[in-house]
Order: sequence, then C-alpha cells, then structure tokens
Amino acid sequence: MFVICNENTRVPIKVWLEHEGQLEESCLEQAYHLAQLPFLHKWVCLMPDTHTGMGMPIGGVIAAKDVILPNAVGVDIGCGMDFIPTNVHVDDIRQIQTGNGSLIQAMIGNIMRTIPLNMERYKEPQESGVLDRAKQEREKYERNEELLPLIDDGYFQVGSLGGGNHFIELQEDQDGYLCIMIHSGSRHLGKEICDYFHGRARELNRKWYSEVKDEYRLSFLPVHTEEGQQYIRWMELAMDYAFENRARMLFKTCSIVREMIEKYTGQRVEFGEEINCHHNYAAIENHYGANVWVHRKGATRVREGEMAVIPGAMGSYSYVVEGKGNKESFCTSSHGAGRNYSRSGAVKEFSVEKVMVDLKEQGVVLGKRKKNDVAEECRFAYKDIEQVMKWQADLVTPVRKLKTVGVVKG
Repeated sequence: MFVICNENTRVPIKVWLEHEGQLEESCLEQAYHLAQLPFLHKWVCLMPDTHTGMGMPIGGVIAAKDVILPNAVGVDIGCGMDFIPTNVHVDDIRQIQTGNGSLIQAMIGNIMRTIPLNMERYKEPQESGVLDRAKQEREKYERNEELLPLIDDGYFQVGSLGGGNHFIELQEDQDGYLCIMIHSGSRHLGKEICDYFHGRARELNRKWYSEVKDEYRLSFLPVHTEEGQQYIRWMELAMDYAFENRARMLFKTCSIVREMIEKYTGQRVEFGEEINCHHNYAAIENHYGANVWVHRKGATRVREGEMAVIPGAMGSYSYVVEGKGNKESFCTSSHGAGRNYSRSGAVKEFSVEKVMVDLKEQGVVLGKRKKNDVAEECRFAYKDIEQVMKWQADLVTPVRKLKTVGVVKG
C-alpha cells in the first residue's frame, strides 16, 4: 500500500498497489475528485482491483460525514456474491456422460433453461418476500411516485442473472470439492434508483451552489434531508432485493445440482455454509471514533473474522477469504480481480476463437447463448487475481481457492 498526498488532495489517497504507475490516468483523476470532497472522513481508499468507474473508481471506498452519494454506490445497488460448497468431489462426476453431454455440461444447460439471463425475465411474477414487504410499507416509498412501478416490475426479475460480469459458476476448490458461486445484483431496480437520485442530487447541489463540481458526477444528498432519507430507503430496498435475488438463484442451482448428481451417481449431495455478501452499497459504520457513511463501490466489507467472496474471471481462480479487519481500509478488500481492458477494448484485443480455445484447454464448460462478445469477460481482460491477492495480504486471509469448472454467462 502507498499513499498519494499532494496539491490535488484535500485528504490522502491510500492505494493497495505498489506504485502510482499501476493506476489508469482516468482512475487517478477520479480519485483526485474524491479526495477534494469537503465531507470525507480520514482518506480515500483504492483497492488493488481498482479501475475507472462512473464518477467514482470501481474498487473505491470513502467514508462520508452526514452525506450519501448515489454514484459512489453505483447503478447496481447491492451487487455481490453468493457461495456454497458441497460434499461432492469433482473427479467423481467429471467423466460421467448423459444424454446432453457430460454431467457438468448437462447441469450448465439446465441452469440456463431455468434461470433468465441477460435481459430475459420470468413470464410470471415470482415470489419475493422483499417486494411483499415493500408493498406493505408503501408509505415509505410513495413520495417517489415515479419509482413505485419498479416494485411490481421487480417480481418478474427476482431470481434472474443479468449480463455483463455476472455469472453462475460451478467450481472446484483446492481439495477437489464442487462449489457454486453466483455474482449478481439488483437488476433494473437498482439502476433506476441510482439514476433517479443522482438526478435529484444534481438539482439540489446546483441550488445550494455546492463546491462539488457537477462534472465530477459525485453529487450528494445530506442524510438529514428528506431526499437523503428517501435515497437510503430505496437503496436498502435494492440491497435486500439483490440479496434475495442471489439467494433465489442459488436455491434453484443447488436443486439442479442435487437432482442431477444424485440421479447419475446415487451420491447424496450435501451443502455447506452459504456466504451472501454485497460489494456495491453504503452503510453507517463507526471508524476512528466517528459514525460515517462508508461507500463501497466494487469493494467488499471484511471485518475481523468475517467471511467474504472475491471472484476472479471465468477460467481463472476465485477465493473465499476471512477478513483481517484492517482499519486503514475501513475493513474492506477488493471485490474481484479488476479489469485491465474495457469491454470494448477486450473484444478488439482478443478474438472469440482465442477465448473459446483457452476455455476448452482448461476444461471449462461455457454456457452462453451468444459467443460474439465472450471476450468481454475473458480472463485476459482482467488483472491477475494472484497478484491482487498478494497486494491485499494485509486485508484478508484466503481460506478456499476455487477454479472454474463450468460457467453460465448472460
């Protein structure tokens, strides 16, 4: 970790890398914008997977006094990870054949047929305790009338994957056991909430003649205002919805895995402890003697002893980790490997053939309906997860290392 402190910073920037040259120029510029905000507590943190985002770098962490920034949470509010291990050895199922290819291929195919991907939705509304509760507590949300239709609409997306870097993976841990990992968020609900309240914050900041420049895309809402309270209510709804969304997909995936493995092997499938954690959100926490709103945008909370999930890219490695509770990072780690190439840049640099050959050579089963954009999420587009883990050795302890066996992508 090194520290940036110069004429561009009101507060220091702590970076979990080796030197400033490892930061994109645009990412560093965004960090400088953060470091000039008048309401920050202590410093800005950049995790080792940091890269340019919208307004605030992905892999960025700030603690704000009495304000909340919609774009410092991001458009996919509550995006995060869900993970569960099994008692099944991958070697015991790898060579088993079914009428639809290998058992792993058949499970990936069934997951794709069961869970809507990318822009797909369920044809019928799904069960959602989170949305049921929101409808019962309608008075909490009705002042933002424009957003109310999102609640009814959400029933058609809960339990769906989305696109981009979201995935469902079957993985093999260092001891050979099959595990399941899911990366997804709040779908359309979170994006609409972020865009709406960022717009309201921009209007109010102009009205207040705020010193935070509009081009920074870091407009804020004081938490004591009605608008600030409205955003917090909607953000927490999206967080709960994202948590439920991952849990519903995990339940369906576990059901498929159990049914098919028991059918073809006779082995009883058992599941271990689930880890479901966010990496796009804001929460009130106490750090260095102050109650502050910690914003984690593409960053994972890792208090001392807390378990979390840090994915790599498909075909690469992922980690389950235990937090060390490092106070300097506001008890935070990276949320993944971090991009080396933008999505468009990866498509230009790496051919579909190169990516498909690489996955085949590693024995990875890919479930994806359209392959033309597969390079967007290939492992070559991301930083080396092993190096990222070394850079954050003071933040987390790896407890489980996982390799992709099969992956479903939108």
